[in-house]
Amino acid sequence: MRILCTNDDGIYARGLEALEKIAREISDDVWVVAPQEEQSGAARALTLAHPIRLRQYEERRFAVSGTPSDAVLMAVDKIMDGKPDLILSGVNNGQNLAEDVTVSGTIAAAFQGMSMRIPSIAMSLSRLDRAKAKWETAETLGAGIVKTLLDTGWPADAVINVNFPDREPDKVAGVEVTRQGHRDAVQLFAEERRDLRGGAYYWYGYTGELSDPPEGTDLRAIYDGRISITPLHLALTHDAAIAPLCAAFDKSPNT
Repeated sequence: MRILCTNDDGIYARGLEALEKIAREISDDVWVVAPQEEQSGAARALTLAHPIRLRQYEERRFAVSGTPSDAVLMAVDKIMDGKPDLILSGVNNGQNLAEDVTVSGTIAAAFQGMSMRIPSIAMSLSRLDRAKAKWETAETLGAGIVKTLLDTGWPADAVINVNFPDREPDKVAGVEVTRQGHRDAVQLFAEERRDLRGGAYYWYGYTGELSDPPEGTDLRAIYDGRISITPLHLALTHDAAIAPLCAAFDKSPNT
């Protein structure tokens, strides 16, 4: 099996090292193509107005001057000598749950792979302290999760979003297949700071306020110390809104 490893934290990220360990438990044909620099929050962005440059580190290890989606496109179209059988993206330093999935570069790389008809899995590690992420949890349990997913299979129009809880491997409370949750508390804020010349600049941050998610969601599984496995797809239509909108426009004098 040929595996492509990528991420959004960049080619030097500790999580990419963890991902490679997971991949090498499954195959000895492992390629790494990742962004040269961190691209957290890049979502599905593509580099369209600037050239993309490659840097080769080893025989099967490359960096791309672009986004996670760029990395997957370049890997499949220009770098690898053949299409991969599986794409693994991560392991992200921080969870990708609920609304996170729409901005996550980690998940975007998996969606890019899916759009190229390649089975793709995104993997993220929940943590309270960025400097104290429990990488051993992903490294110990990750390969088993991936093997079970491969044995089971999933629809071609879906990606698998795996999140590990902020616990040591022997403290993980199990594995749960979940649905995407929704936070009932706004977490993102912009903090104003001042540079040495007195000019204002802004830095995004997150509050520590937790939501109260229902059972069966990705958020609840992580809060309760379980590994969350969520199948995601790109069908964003809100079906329940269609009928009332159709009724309104059928009666509208402007249509």
